Amino acid sequence: MRTTRTLAAAATAVAALGVAAPAAVARDGMPGPSNIVALPSVIARGGQLTITVDGCSRGGTATSEAFRTTMLSPVGGSTAKGTARVHQNARPGSHSITVNCEGRTLTNPAAFTVIGGVRGGLGGSSSTGATPTDMAIGGSLIALALAGGGVFWMRRRAERA
Repeated sequence: MRTTRTLAAAATAVAALGVAAPAAVARDGMPGPSNIVALPSVIARGGQLTITVDGCSRGGTATSEAFRTTMLSPVGGSTAKGTARVHQNARPGSHSITVNCEGRTLTNPAAFTVIGGVRGGLGGSSSTGATPTDMAIGGSLIALALAGGGVFWMRRRAERA
């Protein structure tokens, strides 16, 4: 029992170290972008996207085929942030973001997804109002409902007597 607990604690410590170690090591000893986050991650055409980049303390640029080149401004520490508006004609699907800051480039190949809008139309509706057939069907349904209600009411009245 004690051995199992010890092994579990050791495995947890090794896993925590394994997760924390890559974040603590700078790539090639050079500063540069290390993480690109786009929020919201799913967006409609014409929507506004916020891009946050870690390891970009002096700002830079973010580019994608779905929006214009966007300036990233430092927001404190080693983080930069920018806002981009997605093109109205952006193709639906996953899009990448490439960030250039401090002389280094980083690409997030699936940073966000653009959803396509629905092309609404008349969808089979008519603009001239109800046809004579529609009126006949509606009138029949109303007459049937009135007759059924009358029969029900008459039966209830007969049970009380």
